[in-house]
Amino acid sequence: MVIVESPAKARTIKRILGSAFSVRASLGHIRDLPEKSLGVEVEKDFKPTYKVLPGRQKTVRMLKEAVQEANNIYLATDLDREGEAIAWHLKQALGLRDEKTWRVIFNEITQRSIKAAFARPGKIDMNKVDAQTARRILDRLVGYMLSPLLWKKVARGLSAGRVQSVAVRMVVEREKEIKDFVPEEFWKITATLAPKKGDADAGKEFLAQLVQKEGAEFKPKNEAEAQSCVQELEKEEFRIASFEEKETTQYAPPPFTTSRMQQTASGRFGFSPRKTMQIAQRLYEGLSLGKKGRVGLITYMRTDAVRVSSAALNQVRRLIKDKFGEQYLPEKPHFFKARGRIQAAHEAIRPTSVARQPEEIKAHLSPDQFKLYDLIWKCFVASQMKPVELLEQTAQIEAGKYTFLAKGRKILFPGHSLVSGWGLKKDEQNLPKLRPDQILDLLGLEPTQHFTQPPPRYSVASLIRALEQKGIGRPSTYAPIISTIQERGYVRLQRRLFYATEVGTIVTEKLIRHFPDIMDVDFTSQMEEGLDDVEEAKTDWLNILRKFYEPFKRALEAAEEQMISVKDEAAEVEQLCPKCGSPMVSKMSRYGRFLACSAFPKCKYTETLTKKEEIAGDRKCPKCEASLVVKSGPYGKFLGCSAYPKCDYKESLQAKRRKKRPSGAPQTRSGLKRKKVAEPTDIDCPAGCGGKLIRRRGPRGYFYGCSNFPHCKYTSKSLPTPGQSESDS
Repeated sequence: MVIVESPAKARTIKRILGSAFSVRASLGHIRDLPEKSLGVEVEKDFKPTYKVLPGRQKTVRMLKEAVQEANNIYLATDLDREGEAIAWHLKQALGLRDEKTWRVIFNEITQRSIKAAFARPGKIDMNKVDAQTARRILDRLVGYMLSPLLWKKVARGLSAGRVQSVAVRMVVEREKEIKDFVPEEFWKITATLAPKKGDADAGKEFLAQLVQKEGAEFKPKNEAEAQSCVQELEKEEFRIASFEEKETTQYAPPPFTTSRMQQTASGRFGFSPRKTMQIAQRLYEGLSLGKKGRVGLITYMRTDAVRVSSAALNQVRRLIKDKFGEQYLPEKPHFFKARGRIQAAHEAIRPTSVARQPEEIKAHLSPDQFKLYDLIWKCFVASQMKPVELLEQTAQIEAGKYTFLAKGRKILFPGHSLVSGWGLKKDEQNLPKLRPDQILDLLGLEPTQHFTQPPPRYSVASLIRALEQKGIGRPSTYAPIISTIQERGYVRLQRRLFYATEVGTIVTEKLIRHFPDIMDVDFTSQMEEGLDDVEEAKTDWLNILRKFYEPFKRALEAAEEQMISVKDEAAEVEQLCPKCGSPMVSKMSRYGRFLACSAFPKCKYTETLTKKEEIAGDRKCPKCEASLVVKSGPYGKFLGCSAYPKCDYKESLQAKRRKKRPSGAPQTRSGLKRKKVAEPTDIDCPAGCGGKLIRRRGPRGYFYGCSNFPHCKYTSKSLPTPGQSESDS
C-alpha cells in the first residue's frame, strides 16, 4: 500500500505501479496542534499535543482499515520538510509498525523516478521532522501568545506571525521611505547627432546624453541652467573623443527555483504566488494527456536548487540540436551555482520530459496551466542554449567644456533569445560607424525636466526576491507569507503594488518597540538557518526553541505592562452622533479606523471613515488638467477629477464589455432593456448623516434610500425636496 497526499498524485502513481499496489490519499495533513489551545507544554521541553484535524477523522479511519491488509506501507509524500512531517504523522496516527513502513522520495512522477524510488526505500528522516516541528512550535508560540496582546492593545481579530510580521515591516518601512522622500529637480539634455556627409553612415541619427561639464559629473538643476547650457552648446562643435566597440555575451538564467517561478509568473501573467503554486502542483501531480493517460509534467515545485539531472541534460541537448541546430548547442552543458544552502536531493523546476513541447499538449491543459508549463519549458531549454552575442558601442563626444555619452548595442547572434524571448529594450540604439576626432552634425538639443524618484514600492515579485535575499522564509513559505499579510489587512495590493495599511503600520510600530528581536530581519534569518541546521543534524531542535522562548517570554510580560493601548490613544472628533448627540470618537478595528459614538454601549452608532483618494498615476483630467483620482461610487471604483465639484469629469476604470447575442438567440425580458438597480441623486439625506439619496428598486417597487446604509436607514417612496427634514418626510 502507498499513501500520498492528494487523489491526483495517487492516480498518477497508481498508473505507474499497477495492480500490485493500492494507492491512497491522506488529503494533506491529518494532524496538527489543536485549534483552540496552545497545544505545547513549554515546561515539558515544548512537548506538542497533536489532534486529528476536523474533517480528517473519516480519512484516518479508512486508512487504518486499509493498512491492515497490506504487507508493506510506503509513505510517498513530498520530499521536503512538510512532506516528511506528513509521513511521520501518518505513521503515528495509523499506528504503523516500523518494520513494515517505508519512506520513498522522488523528484518527479515519472516511471523512471518512481521505479527507482521503490527499488531503494528508506526510513523517515527524523531530522527533517524535527526541523518542521520546531518551525511549527515557533510559529504557534508567536501567533498564540502575541495575538491576544494585539487584541487587547490594538483591536480584536488581529494576529501576529513570526515570519509574516517581518514581511509586513519591510512594506511599512518602504512606505515610510516613500512618504519621507523629498524629490529633487534635475534636467537632462539630449543631443541628436549624425555623421556628416561623406563619412560612413552619413545622416544616421543617434542620441547622446550630457554627462559632464569641465570633467566633472553634471546635471542642470533647473530650467534656467538647462537653457543656458543649450545656448552654449548650440555654438559648439561636436567631436568624437573616443569610440569603443566590444563583443559581449548574455547568458540565459538557470532553470526555475520556486521564488523565481513565482516572481516571473507574477510579472508576466499577474498570477499570485498562491495561484502559481496551485497550478504547479497540478502539473507536478499529473494531468491526463488523452490516450497517454495521466502524466506528471514537471519536477517538484518547492525547491531552491538549480541542479539538473544528467538524464535531463542529455535530453534537452538533443532537443536543442534537433530543433534549433547545432550552432545553438554549447560544447558542454551549462552548470549553475546555487545561492546559499539548498536541499541536496532537490532539482530545479523543469519539464519531466522536454520532448513534451507546450504546443503539442496545449489541448489537454487549461489556459493557465499552459502558460505556466510553457514558461517552465522555455526557461529550462533556454538555460542550456548558447548565449546571445552582442556588440556594445560607447562613444564619448566633446562639445567645448561639455561631454556627452552615447551607448548602443546590437545582436550578433540570437542564441537563447529564440526561446527565452530576451531582446534589446525599445529605447536602445545601434550607433553608426564612428571614429576618434570625427566631427558630427548637431541636429537638435532637447532639455527635459526630471525629478529624483523615491524607492519603488514592493510588487509581489520584488517582495519575494527581497525575502529570499534576506534569508526570510523558504520555498514552501513564500506563497503563504504573501497571502497571509494581505488576508490580515496589514497590507493591500493595488495595481500590483503593496501599500501598508494604517492597521499594519500601527501593529508594526508597536511590535518593533516591544519585540525588537522577532521583528529583526537578521534575527529571523538566523532562525531560518537554525532550522536548516536541525535538518542537517548540526543542532538539536530543542536548543532552537529554548534560545528563542526565554527572551520572548520576558518581552511579552514587559509589553503587557508597557505597550500603550490604541484605545487610550483614541481622540474625540469634531462631530456629534446623529442618533444621540454624544461626541464621536475615532477608534481602531482590524479593518482600520472608524468613528463610533462615545456613549457606547448605550448607543452603538458607528460610521466608516472616508478613505483618502488615491491619485491615478500621472493621469490628468482632459477637461481642466487637474489630477485624476480613484473614487468609489454605488457601482464601484471610478476615476474622477480632483477639482470636483468645479469639474465633474469622470470615467469608468473598466471598459464595458457587451456580450454579443448569438443570432437566433431569444432576447431577455421580451427584448426590453434592463433598468439600473440603483441611481444616485444630488439630494442630501434628510436624516442629516451626510449621505446622498439613491433611487433603488425593492420587492415593492422603487424607493429612495441613503447612501450611508446600513448606518443610516432613511427611506422614502418619493424624492424629498432639497432642504426637507426627516420629520417632514
